[in-house]
Amino acid sequence: MISQVFILSSKGDHLIYKDFRGEAGSDVVSIFYEKVTALTGDQPPVVMVTPHKREQHSHKDLHFVHVRQGGLYWVATTTANSSPFTVIEFLNRLTALIKDYCGSLSEKSVQMNFALIYELLDEVVDYGYVQTTSSDVLKNFIQTEAVSSRPFSLFDLSNIGLFGAETQQSKVAPSSAATRPIQSSREQGGKSEIFVDVIERMSVVIGSNGVLMKADVEGEIRVKCYMPSCSEMRIGLNEEFSIGKSQLRGYGAAVRVDECSFHQAVRLDEFDSHRILRLSPSQGEQTVMQYQLSDDLPSAPPFRLFPTIERDSGGRLLMYMKLRCDLPPKRSLNVDCCCYCGFSLSQELSSPDQSAELRPQSRAVVWQIPRFPGGTQLSALFKLEVPGLSSASMLEVGPVGLSFELPKITATGLQIRFLRLTPVQPSPSQRWVRYVTHSDSYTIRI
Repeated sequence: MISQVFILSSKGDHLIYKDFRGEAGSDVVSIFYEKVTALTGDQPPVVMVTPHKREQHSHKDLHFVHVRQGGLYWVATTTANSSPFTVIEFLNRLTALIKDYCGSLSEKSVQMNFALIYELLDEVVDYGYVQTTSSDVLKNFIQTEAVSSRPFSLFDLSNIGLFGAETQQSKVAPSSAATRPIQSSREQGGKSEIFVDVIERMSVVIGSNGVLMKADVEGEIRVKCYMPSCSEMRIGLNEEFSIGKSQLRGYGAAVRVDECSFHQAVRLDEFDSHRILRLSPSQGEQTVMQYQLSDDLPSAPPFRLFPTIERDSGGRLLMYMKLRCDLPPKRSLNVDCCCYCGFSLSQELSSPDQSAELRPQSRAVVWQIPRFPGGTQLSALFKLEVPGLSSASMLEVGPVGLSFELPKITATGLQIRFLRLTPVQPSPSQRWVRYVTHSDSYTIRI
């Protein structure tokens, strides 16, 4: 049972406040922000507040359950003995629902669409009891249109060549294509789109001798649908896709994962024989498949580091770092290299577009590479001022953490063979498949 739901900015600004049962006053917003900002380290999702004796006439013991999404606090309060996991699941579904209807999760989008969010809350929760979080059910009741900061247009004049000829850029969906409200599909002149994203997160640990010590990949397939009517969608995966240590399939390179789970709406009658996922997508975003692979990457890690640490004649610690990108030459990406140390420094970088800074709060040197082409190697020389330099001081340097995003690449090799819609759409439809690999934790010991 939920008493209140409210949304706060990262600075504590009051954006949305909805009281369903009248069990507590509006001062709970300031009480929550004071409590949550006083916590050190990672913030727990559940905070309990016991009022003073003089306040017991106004409200009972309160439990604040919150999640952080889009830089905002999404908070629900309850005075009953409710399961915190149930409330957290409700908040996660509420954020996904508001993202579908508003297009994105940010302070600006919440401020511009406050009327729509209040209408959603009225339909989702009735006197503290959750009714539904399904966009298919709510689309029959929600009448308020979303407000976007910039109207979406899939085709731009910059993508049109001479005499209206189509350019190569016009065949690529812009990054903002899938961040628009689901109601906008009604206003696109009958045109409908569907996006299938294969997103993977890498956790890699490489020893000081260059040996790969740990490599884990967590991935998921997300579908975001802007089609007003689609009875069935069929997603074909690699024929060589296998789960666990079972016998490999197909004739191409093996694509294997250790564990795999599916959304409850996915039908798997063709999965074992043909590796096809069948589902009836609802408007909005949903994760249809999640998988995991541990300690068995099909290819080498994308980056290798060759560090050298020594002492110069002036008593400074010299750290020479060579970073190599083993991706194909046509790839180019943005990389942040973070080395943990607690000293002041000067640096010499291999190209002028790179930068480095010392962040005293995290005791780290951040080497920023805005454009790192594949198949190349970059270097940096850091001169650390260490008072009382000793062999123990040299051991305080490291490890090195990399932060990057690899477009059009999956670490496991998972690919979408085809994407078919049934029945065939009467109006032209756009189908987009995108691949991206993030660095969840990429650590190199030195």
